[in-house]
Amino acid sequence: MAATAMTKAALVRQMAEKLEVSNKQVSTFFELLAETAVRETKKTGVFVLPGLGRLKKRERKARMGRNPKTGEPMKIKAKTVVKFYVAKPVKDVISPPKK
Repeated sequence: MAATAMTKAALVRQMAEKLEVSNKQVSTFFELLAETAVRETKKTGVFVLPGLGRLKKRERKARMGRNPKTGEPMKIKAKTVVKFYVAKPVKDVISPPKK
């Protein structure tokens, strides 16, 4: 049986209870955090979320690929993508390195 992801409402409720503030304040905080992350990643190319990881803007070069339906070669245009890199301490706790 697969575990279900925590919903936004459940996360807001849990944080509000833990911090003893209103759900509205926590919801506003998350909205502001998301806006800041988008703005800073767009402006500087990176946004660090201390203790969790970083968003990083990357340029992908144009390359040759294949149409999965027909198998014909096709040109894939260059584009900008955003990746999230998990901080090492978080990665080690979630998925400990094998010894």
